[in-house]
Amino acid sequence: MSGRRLPCWSCVAICRLLCPSEPLSAERQLTVLSREWCHLCHDLLDALAPLQQELGFTVDVLDVDAFPELEALWSEKVPVVLAGETEICHYFLDEIAVRAHFQRIG
Repeated sequence: MSGRRLPCWSCVAICRLLCPSEPLSAERQLTVLSREWCHLCHDLLDALAPLQQELGFTVDVLDVDAFPELEALWSEKVPVVLAGETEICHYFLDEIAVRAHFQRIG
């Protein structure tokens, strides 16, 4: 877990622009930076689904190729799982890190 912080134009802000009518909960929501053609992305999302059901959080998936600033920052690390502006893991799901995040926030 790197703790890497996004600049002010974070994916959370982009999510708010895309879905302004839906309030976002920084505590019970993860964002996955993905690509349509990325098999690691599909694998990570498949692995995340049971945890999502068990722990009760939402997942927003953003295609980094649709956002040049995200693509420039995260291209080499996709897929990336973010909690708010903090990286939880990349390339592969780190179930322990996801569980630790939700344990920390309650």
